Amino acid sequence: MSGTGARWFAFVESNTTGTGRDFCAAARARGLRPVLLTRDPGRYGYVAEDGVDTVVLDTSDADAVYEECAALARGAGLAGVTSSSEYYVVTAARTAAKLGLPAPDADAVARCRAKDVQRALLADAGVPVPRFAAVGEVADAVAAAEDIGHPVVLKPVSGSGSVGVKLCRDRAETTRWARELLGRATDERGTPVPSRILVEAAVEGPEFSVETFDDHVVTVVGKHLGPEPYFVETGHDVPAPAGPAALAALGDTARAALAALGLGWGAAHTELRLSASGPVVIEVNPRLAGGMIPVAVRAATGRDLVDEVIARAAGQDAPAAGPAAGHAAIRFLLATGTAQDPERRVSAVEGLERAAAAPRVVAAATTGSATIGRTLRVTHSFQDRLACVVATGGSGEEAERHALDAARLIRIGFQQQAAPQALDGEGVGGR
Repeated sequence: MSGTGARWFAFVESNTTGTGRDFCAAARARGLRPVLLTRDPGRYGYVAEDGVDTVVLDTSDADAVYEECAALARGAGLAGVTSSSEYYVVTAARTAAKLGLPAPDADAVARCRAKDVQRALLADAGVPVPRFAAVGEVADAVAAAEDIGHPVVLKPVSGSGSVGVKLCRDRAETTRWARELLGRATDERGTPVPSRILVEAAVEGPEFSVETFDDHVVTVVGKHLGPEPYFVETGHDVPAPAGPAALAALGDTARAALAALGLGWGAAHTELRLSASGPVVIEVNPRLAGGMIPVAVRAATGRDLVDEVIARAAGQDAPAAGPAAGHAAIRFLLATGTAQDPERRVSAVEGLERAAAAPRVVAAATTGSATIGRTLRVTHSFQDRLACVVATGGSGEEAERHALDAARLIRIGFQQQAAPQALDGEGVGGR
């Protein structure tokens, strides 16, 4: 642990899928003292376990975040400001820039965070995106869907982790889901959301993400999704199992999207579908990937993108590449059921140590959703992911086999009013 005289490195909130903890560890390894600015430290189990300093404040108040960071700078000194959460990357960028610290273009990040604005900019630049419309009324959503042609995808204009994203196959489904989304006043963190949604054409084809740093492609990741009509990510393969021409086309399209949005500083995570006519951008995220993707990228390629993000934000030299296994796979253990099922309380977590010790496993962990005592309901979003395993192999198939075998060792126990339940290998995301 870095000494108390070390300069601070501020994190505005954190993601809940594993890499938030890695961000703090990377800062410490660079001789910095991580401090988490958050409304609720209890949301992140690693904070207490790792002894991370915290400051409790309203992180939706950008002025309050700036004032706290300015106070840190006047004290022991502040090396950098960033966030591993999609929802706070704009606040972190603006705060860092105001303090004269390294940061991406905050205006470009803000434009990217508004999915309707992002879509329009990409379309105007000729970057392939689904046909879309941004609407604020249920009737307008139905009209847009009928103009575009069902099936369509409805989603919030601000969001992350597939929250609120759903495939609607006809007028009735579109009406119901548009009413549901437009009736939401806040997101899953309790932050107010815009009163508009996106209606867009459903794109057929496998899904990928392109991980970039600056304007360079680090790797292309293959995605596994749960059953429609939702889009929960159940696993990832690094590198993606696709041919050289497809990988090059995906990378080129992602770089074109970054240029159109004025991005290209630090990490970005671009999601695409490979349609019959070529890559189509689903969305660009102006931050490092979540979902343990950076852990898999490090294992497969030797590139530590978490450390690279910290180094860039602190104005330090980037790390040298480490050993590379060639292939890595992530598989998640998911809660099963429907949103109408009774709430369940997490009562036990078993098998993590066995999973971590399994062959070729480099990480095995629960997410914030699987904290003992936490009450949860199936949401058909990233919040349904309860645990994950990252494993390596000499091929993609071998890495997947190791990840699945280890994930099946993890058992999450639940209690509910009717009767106790348990989730084990049945909820493991595979092909």
